[in-house]
Parts: sequence; structure tokens; C-alpha cells
Amino acid sequence: MGSSWAIYTKQFNNYLKLERSLSKNTIEAYLHDVELLEQYLSLNPPLKQITDLVLADLQDFLIHINELGLNANSQARIISGLKSFFKFLSMENIIKADPTELLEPPKLGRKLPDTLDYHEIISILESIDHSTNEGMRNRAILEVMYSCGLRVSELVNLKITNLYFEVGFIKVEGKGNKERLVPIGRDAIKYTEIYLNEIRTHIPIKKGQENHVFLNRRGASLTRVMIFTIIKNLVSALGIHKNVSPHTFRHSFATHLIEGGADLRAVQEMLGHESITTTEIYTHINRDYLKQIITDFHPRS
Repeated sequence: MGSSWAIYTKQFNNYLKLERSLSKNTIEAYLHDVELLEQYLSLNPPLKQITDLVLADLQDFLIHINELGLNANSQARIISGLKSFFKFLSMENIIKADPTELLEPPKLGRKLPDTLDYHEIISILESIDHSTNEGMRNRAILEVMYSCGLRVSELVNLKITNLYFEVGFIKVEGKGNKERLVPIGRDAIKYTEIYLNEIRTHIPIKKGQENHVFLNRRGASLTRVMIFTIIKNLVSALGIHKNVSPHTFRHSFATHLIEGGADLRAVQEMLGHESITTTEIYTHINRDYLKQIITDFHPRS
């Protein structure tokens, strides 16, 4: 066992017991996650010291446990244990940069993506600070993403001329320039109108961006990375331990509709999917085909 591993693991153990007051089982699980990483690294001697580890080492480790056949939940749990460990090392200034910051499960096989429960989505939406212009804009962005199940690229390219709020629809430009009409809920309309009428009107708009709905404070359209960052910051502030990205809102949108009993083909239509098989990722056993209008089933409607 590398000397630093033994020392830092012991310190981590004390920290979990004293500072975090976690249960014995949770502490054992976290220590086991660190031990698994150490075991994996010792397969390729000499054993790397903790302070030398980079993101690539951890990604290789995840691919390894994925190939061992650990299910997505177990993998997510191990990632959460490692994130706690490296966060502790970072707080103690033992490491300069946290290599787990961008750590995500390997994208192998068609695993069911993380979804947020309805109450988690509400807590994210309601945690946004409405007293700032950015906050109001971000509320509108997330309401629209969840109400309409948009891809992040569709959101950043959403045009003002494609908003048909009076009939409760928006037109979305999807993959391969295919356009589709998607119903939009009351709250998403409300917050988008507040943003358009009270905030966006005061922004000096860059040439060529006049028709983009969502802009940054310099009047340019938002980047995909910007949307990722907004979501990551909100989620980490709430302490939600799920791998949440803009796509999570799309997955949650679809899952909540299907669990509510919405028609699979209608959901497929709204997501802009080509084949039904892609949509089948979102079905959790319940595949009742009901004929009511899709919006009847959206928890935000």
C-alpha cells in the first residue's frame, strides 16, 4: 500500500466520522471505493501517488469497473465516493486541483440515464435567485427545457419568431434542420415573457443575434457550455448527487410524461426522435398508450 494512500485514507475516515457524521455503512462504502481505485492503480506498478492522479486515471478506472459489469447504480455510487474523497483532499489542500470535477460514468451501452424526480426539478427551479437578471433568464431557460424536453442545441438556437405562445406552442429546429411543434406549459411561457419583456429589452444585442431568445449579458447567444455550467452550479448548491446535465431535463421530461401515462408516440414526436427505439430508453416498464393530449400528463401543466 502506497504510504500516502494509507495516511490519506485514514484522515478521510476520521473526517467522515467526525465532520460528516455519516452512518457506518456509508463510511465503509466510501472507503471501499477509494480502496477499489487503489487496487486498480496497483495493477500497473509503480502505484501512482494520490497527489499525481489526473482525470484520465479516474476515467480509465471507471471504464475498468464498467467492463467488470458493475451496473449503473453501483458505478454512480463509486463515483460519488471518489468525489467525496477528492473533495476532502482538496479542502485539506493535499491536492491542488480536484480530478473528479468533470468525472462522469463512461458512455458504454444503452444505460438508462439519470432522471430527476419532479420534486428535485421544482427544488432546482425554485432555488434560482430571481433578484438578478441572469437568475430570471436562467429560470426561463430551465422552465422551457423541462416543459418542452429540448436538446441543449435546440434551446440555444430557439428563435423569437418561433414562439407561438398564444396557442401554447413553440417551433423547434432539431437535428438535420427538421422542424417540429412542441406544446409549452404556462410557467415556461410566464417566465420567458418576463425575461423577454423586462430583461432582454435592456440588452444591447449583437448583430445577427436579434432573433435568438436567450442571450448573455453582452447580447450574444448562449453557448452549450454556458447551459451546462448554469445547471451544474444550481445542482451542486442543492447537493443533488446525480449526474445532471441539460440532457437530464430532457430525459426527466420524457420519463415523467411516460410514467404519467402519456402516449409513447406523442412523446417521441415531441422529442423529435426518428425511431421508436430511441424513445424506448425512456420507458420504465409502463407502456400504456393513452389517448389524452400530451400536456395532460406533464407535472408542470
